[in-house]
Amino acid sequence: MEVYDAVRTRLTVRQYKSDPVPDDVVMKLLKAAQWAPSSRNLQPWHFIVIRDRGTLREIGGVASSGSFIADAPMAIAIAMEGDADRPELDAGRTLQQIELVAWEEGLGTCFVGLRVEEQNRKVKDILGIPNGLELITILPFGFRPDNMRGGRRRDRKALGEMAHDGKFGQPYPEE
Repeated sequence: MEVYDAVRTRLTVRQYKSDPVPDDVVMKLLKAAQWAPSSRNLQPWHFIVIRDRGTLREIGGVASSGSFIADAPMAIAIAMEGDADRPELDAGRTLQQIELVAWEEGLGTCFVGLRVEEQNRKVKDILGIPNGLELITILPFGFRPDNMRGGRRRDRKALGEMAHDGKFGQPYPEE
């Protein structure tokens, strides 16, 4: 799959087949994350691979916006070091690379943020994440259902509403 095709067809997935994610695919996801660029090349991220069914169910029970984590065959938590220059930016760069490689491998995911402090703290406790690290997200992974192959994203704003030519307010010409 070409990168452009992955970007164009990737969809958010909240339901997964029960098939386990093979070790070589998990390694590919982690390598994609490892190779992401970061501010001053600090690489301030930590990745926790979660495969234990009980742990996934426990996290799914805590994450009010991500209960579907409980049904995923695996998940990866991303935690960032507290002294990182731009932790959210760097985390976004690495998780986007993970998501694109996952899509190429036939996996789906959905970014789960834990904005409620109590939920964040509980998940950090479950995973043993030290206080000095910031839990950014849990990414559940599983093979996409057969009826979901990817496709065009719906409800996208027109490019002219977000791309400007030379100055703000001058729409970039569309094809």
